[in-house]
Amino acid sequence: MSEFKLTSVEEMEAATARLLETAEKVGADTWQLRVKRQTPHCKFGETGVCCRLCSMGPCRVTPKAPRGICGCDVHGIVGRNFLNFTAGGSATHSDHGREICHTLHKAAPDGNYKIKDPEKLIRIAKEWGIETEGRDIYDLAKEVSETGLLEYGKPFGTQRFLKRAPKHTQEIWAREEIEPRAIDREVSTALHMTHMGCSSKSEALIRQSLRCGLSDGWGGSMMGTEFSDVLFGTPKEVDTEANLGVMEVENVNIVVHGHDPSLSEMICEVADSPEMIAKAKAVGAKGITISGVCCTSNEVAMRRGIPMAGNFLQQENVVLTGACEAIVVDVQCIFPALGPLSKCFHTKFITTSPIAQMPDSDFVRFNSSTAGENAKKIVELAIDNFKNRKPELVHIPNIKQKATVGYSFEEIVHKLDGVTNSIVDKTGTTMPLVDCVKSGVLRGAVAMVGCNNPKIRPDAAHIELMKKLIANDIILVVSGCSAQAAAKAGLMDKRAKDLCGAGLKRVCELADIPPVLHMGSCVDISRMMVLASEIAKDSGWNISQIPLVGCAPEWMSEKAVSIGNYVVATGIDTYLGVEPYATGSEEVDQLLKGGLRDWVEAAYTVESDIDKLGDLMIEAIENKRTALGI
Repeated sequence: MSEFKLTSVEEMEAATARLLETAEKVGADTWQLRVKRQTPHCKFGETGVCCRLCSMGPCRVTPKAPRGICGCDVHGIVGRNFLNFTAGGSATHSDHGREICHTLHKAAPDGNYKIKDPEKLIRIAKEWGIETEGRDIYDLAKEVSETGLLEYGKPFGTQRFLKRAPKHTQEIWAREEIEPRAIDREVSTALHMTHMGCSSKSEALIRQSLRCGLSDGWGGSMMGTEFSDVLFGTPKEVDTEANLGVMEVENVNIVVHGHDPSLSEMICEVADSPEMIAKAKAVGAKGITISGVCCTSNEVAMRRGIPMAGNFLQQENVVLTGACEAIVVDVQCIFPALGPLSKCFHTKFITTSPIAQMPDSDFVRFNSSTAGENAKKIVELAIDNFKNRKPELVHIPNIKQKATVGYSFEEIVHKLDGVTNSIVDKTGTTMPLVDCVKSGVLRGAVAMVGCNNPKIRPDAAHIELMKKLIANDIILVVSGCSAQAAAKAGLMDKRAKDLCGAGLKRVCELADIPPVLHMGSCVDISRMMVLASEIAKDSGWNISQIPLVGCAPEWMSEKAVSIGNYVVATGIDTYLGVEPYATGSEEVDQLLKGGLRDWVEAAYTVESDIDKLGDLMIEAIENKRTALGI
């Protein structure tokens, strides 16, 4: 076996620098240039004190003008902006879940999509009180999907998946009146509250932010995760590779990017067919390489072992290699800059969703009814484009790492069954993990998630925090761009156990896992909520007592705010490396960073010094251990 070595952030930056030379050669615009043009950022916006909710303004609160024209003070303005941010993120993730519900509804034995995990479908049906005995699996899928779709607009009741949480957590949500009702109702309520002349009390606005976030994490996202597993298979451990070197110079390179696995799954299926491989060879390629960027990449990596080319801030880099025949996108986190950038090369920028239409792209409208036909057209467009490459512009950095991914909640429990315990009846539970924490072999866990953000040295925060945490016997569960940062560095290689403290290293050896566990895409943070809930039930601890914290060191999107709100509202202290746009109001800022603890037993901590952020998380985990007497 070759000697194991992490890929450093410096090596990744050197690879990017070489690609930026190509960008300069062809006159391409890149995010690095755009950051320079956009800084310094507007301080009114960064502190959340600018209001443009009506046309009497925009109003900016200052010491000389402490209220907007309507009389709203800074606390109301900042609170409304924070709630608006949350509503956008919740709507986005939940709409993803809605699309998966519709795809499940169209599943058929002779259709584009089939049921790959019928056992999970049956479990969900029973959980929801739907009759399963003697039912055709596709008939059952229709009823389950229709029941799921009703979660978006039902007139009465709360979200069905809330019952997965421990009783203590459910009681908190009921007491604080933040149980999410219909998903769309919470988004609609948020937008109503932030309309001119409605809520301007910060406490009410932040309370609805939690409720709206919970409708995402325990509603739309959880359905997106669960029904994707039903359709495409519940992830199991699988080996893959990560970083730009996964692209192959002699192959047709298709990069999938976005968040909805319905598209990427079908493209992978079609591209792997003998017909398409033959067509690729006919134009002079040796084959077809599918790789991914962002959460679409996470989806196909954890189910198919498709390699991960990169995360959010690498999406332009795949085009800059000059070897990308097509970058195919669905929704969310897609740079509109990919259109003009692709025109500097031979790359086809293919958009597929009416929700994410962009200039300078080829639009192939994708839907689940015509999925096979759409995917075939896209793959053929990429193959035909191979001949248009400009050899003088081709440069694929020789940089990649092995990674083991696919740690769904079910797979984590399965792997824990491999850990030796003194009590033999612990299989199928999280008790082996609980025992490791109680004994001190593991100090605790960090759920690290989120984006890249140019305000933080890209990937450095994720990677350096992970290295620090595993050295202190703290295991990581990760998702989204954080997961890809870990994979690119080599922290998802099982050999990375040698970077761990003695306790975590032993756990990695016993369970045969890497120290950083890939749990999936952004919507799959819902898996982390299920994991935390099951740990609480098995241990007898409340979620807020578990030596566990959340972390999003490089967050940047509305979705990240929604996620942060549902993680905190679930009882998990959450650590950020970038300030929310809320510091302009001392009232809102103090509520987010402490006051929420009186409501939900958790709050936010923000620290831009990443080394200090790691120290704060370790301290919090040790404090939780002390409070438990372990």
